[in-house]
Amino acid sequence: MRSFYQFMMTYRGKKPPDDAARLADWMFFDHDFPKHSTAYDEISAYLEWNSPFATALSLFDELWVVYENKYLL
Repeated sequence: MRSFYQFMMTYRGKKPPDDAARLADWMFFDHDFPKHSTAYDEISAYLEWNSPFATALSLFDELWVVYENKYLL
């Protein structure tokens, strides 16, 4: 099963970067991000304390639905 981090790495490298690409890049460079997690609560709690930009939490919720439908259901 792919972790949420692995799923997000598919959003990296967009030119110009959108918010999903910005979040993916931030996750890539944040050494403490829970990179092996598949748990919504763990990742959400981490982002609540370490949010890289104002809309990151709502964006995470939107991207989690895509991740969940693709890999967890």
